[in-house]
Amino acid sequence: MKNLVRFLASSDHDVARALRHVRRQVRSFTLPAPRPLVVPMRMAFEAAREVYYFGARVLVCEPHFKSHCAQYGKGVRTGTFIHFITGRGDIILGDNVVLDGKTDFIFAARFCDRPTLRIGDNTGIGHGCRIVVGKSVTIGKHCMIAAGVFILDSSGHPSDPEARRRGLPPSDAEVRPVVIEDNVWLGTRSTIFPGVTVGEGSVVSAGSIVMADVPPYTVVAGNPARRVASLRTTEPPPPIAPAADRADANARRHGADDAARRSGSDSAS
Repeated sequence: MKNLVRFLASSDHDVARALRHVRRQVRSFTLPAPRPLVVPMRMAFEAAREVYYFGARVLVCEPHFKSHCAQYGKGVRTGTFIHFITGRGDIILGDNVVLDGKTDFIFAARFCDRPTLRIGDNTGIGHGCRIVVGKSVTIGKHCMIAAGVFILDSSGHPSDPEARRRGLPPSDAEVRPVVIEDNVWLGTRSTIFPGVTVGEGSVVSAGSIVMADVPPYTVVAGNPARRVASLRTTEPPPPIAPAADRADANARRHGADDAARRSGSDSAS
């Protein structure tokens, strides 16, 4: 069989050349697509697809996910995937939370009785994210979690080499809660490590590895993530001093000016 395939693929024999020509013609064959015919076909297909996925989302995917939640608000919506949830923990969702695509939720109940994931109002989580909760992960309101983001409050293994060799779990001190404050944007495939707090209004650039706290209204990027920009465009104005303090400051300034003029006059004379 191998010799026959090699013969047909490389021989200059008339039969082999004819078969290669027929194969090329078949592979390049195409049909015209007259719009009056194909546009209704396309629209019918898209309508059937929308009906199918709407039913899958409303009747299967959302009820399955909500059955895992300890509490959820109004307007919570999933995509057309069944989220993968392992372990036992509490999922607490605010209003209008959107979990698009498929997300992995992994709870490790060995560190506390009920590991808790909290997600605030109007937050969206993209496809392919993974959230590991040993104690607590909190995501604030109006956050945007892009596709492929990894958030973990425990690495799952101890740092001590001997403990790893013996197959022991991480120590309690190595399981540290994660807090994502309000209005944060986590870029695609970024990773948030245990114990990290991402400050309000901040942006974590795509692919960043965040191992330390991020101040509010800051852009970080890199591995490990470092501050690259501030989202505060202007510095806040200095505080206004009381009237008495302003009068004392003016008096001191005028006194310094008079002394400078007298010194200049003495030098000139």
